Amino acid sequence: MGSYLNAGNESFRRAVNSEIYVDKTGMIRYTNSVLNTGQEYICVSRPRRFGKSIAANMLVAYYDRECDSKELFSRYEIAESESFTAHLNRYDTIFLNMQEFLSQSKSVKGMLDLLKRSVLWELLEKYPEYRYFDETNLTRTMQDIYGKTKIPFVVIIDEWDCIFRGYKNDKEAQEEYLDFLRDFLKDRVYIHLAYMTGILPIKKYGTHSALNMFDEFSMIDPGPLTRYVGFTEGEVKELCERYKMDITEVKDWYDGYSFEDISSVYSPRSVVNCMRFGKMGNYWNQTETFEALQIYIDMNFDGLKEDVLSMIAGERVPVSTGNFANDMVTMRSKDDVLTLLIHLGYLGYDSVHKCVFIPNGEVRAEYVNAVSASDWGEVSKALKNSAETLHAIWQNRPKQVAEGIRQAHFETSHLQYNDENALSYTISLALYAARNFYTMHRELPGGKGFADIVFIPGKQFPDKPALVVELKWNRSAQGAIAQIRNKEYCQSLKDYQGNILLVGVNYDVKTKEHTCLIEEFPAEK
Repeated sequence: MGSYLNAGNESFRRAVNSEIYVDKTGMIRYTNSVLNTGQEYICVSRPRRFGKSIAANMLVAYYDRECDSKELFSRYEIAESESFTAHLNRYDTIFLNMQEFLSQSKSVKGMLDLLKRSVLWELLEKYPEYRYFDETNLTRTMQDIYGKTKIPFVVIIDEWDCIFRGYKNDKEAQEEYLDFLRDFLKDRVYIHLAYMTGILPIKKYGTHSALNMFDEFSMIDPGPLTRYVGFTEGEVKELCERYKMDITEVKDWYDGYSFEDISSVYSPRSVVNCMRFGKMGNYWNQTETFEALQIYIDMNFDGLKEDVLSMIAGERVPVSTGNFANDMVTMRSKDDVLTLLIHLGYLGYDSVHKCVFIPNGEVRAEYVNAVSASDWGEVSKALKNSAETLHAIWQNRPKQVAEGIRQAHFETSHLQYNDENALSYTISLALYAARNFYTMHRELPGGKGFADIVFIPGKQFPDKPALVVELKWNRSAQGAIAQIRNKEYCQSLKDYQGNILLVGVNYDVKTKEHTCLIEEFPAEK
């Protein structure tokens, strides 16, 4: 058992022995179905902390012929497949974490040299008895071994795209790396499966299509591997029941990625840590600071900032993903930036309507951090002061609330600040801090109509009042409060036992001023 050749099943065993392991072994059904076919090349791109390495370790444990993994997999989904025993532990399996080699090298050339020598070292140690054409040539040595043993290879590569993140602007180094992968993998009869995983899809170089043999499954189109992108709704519900967590709050904070076949996909790391620690928190973004996001949303493309603000407020914006170059530097339009953010996990993608959105509360917090640290004028100030605006509602200080809303009022936005709908976006920004305590509902049905915005406190905040917000355009805050009462919007909170505050907000077109009125329910003025 080596470090790269037949590395064993211990890494995957460690994963399944963890406190929380969600079964994704069904993915092996697909890899088994394409073994030794024209579709044996698979490239899977996912955001960080979406289980890419666990999946790679799972494949190593399953295919590695020098270990016995039958018992390890017997309690999981793949054991029910007809192909389970046919391919279990039958292949010489090469596992390469490219980041490991890159971190030990000063150049891509040095990295590739180290990789080749490392794998050759183990191949020649495993098969010393054969006569080799060139013991310094990796592909010829693998070919010679297969010619003698007839045991095919499975090649699994993790962090395949680290070159494009570490050498962002070195086109020559990137092409050298792609050429190596092509020579290493393409049309090699002794390789029956090549599986690569990383954050970015395969780099496009115009006519230089070194890896055009790969089927790519990404956050834009995960294809038959959709179920294995993250945690599904059913999987998260089971965890919530086991750990006594509120599925509504977990969904609001961590759900949001979606695909054509699966409408709810959760970040695995976030859900696992939420369950283990018993509280909602920002776990996915602990591995990277918000400055990484800030670099991209601060790019000077027409309409980009307005789109970001719309999405923070809960809107979806259209995007064209077709021209993205699959790297982190070739940004020619806001569409390229938005497409990159899809692959990085900072945006969800609706493939039916071709639009993007901020997937959940956890990721939205990263945008607020980035915008607050940027020079985005009154909007940055409003987001920074949103906690004070929320406290002003709790303390019945309507003038301060109106001032907070004024700060969030961005008249130059494409949202066209001329109706109650646009006003609701402004309120969402002004009260952004409420998302730390509440689940926010727009157009919530109740009584004789729909309340504009309702904030329901999380169960861990029983001391916070629910908020029913009604918005008026060129009318009056008093009229907004009256509408809440007359149309009995609080019926939507009939099962809620805590205090309720009614918040009426109006924007006067002539004076260009916001006014606010706050009352307790059911008390009358």
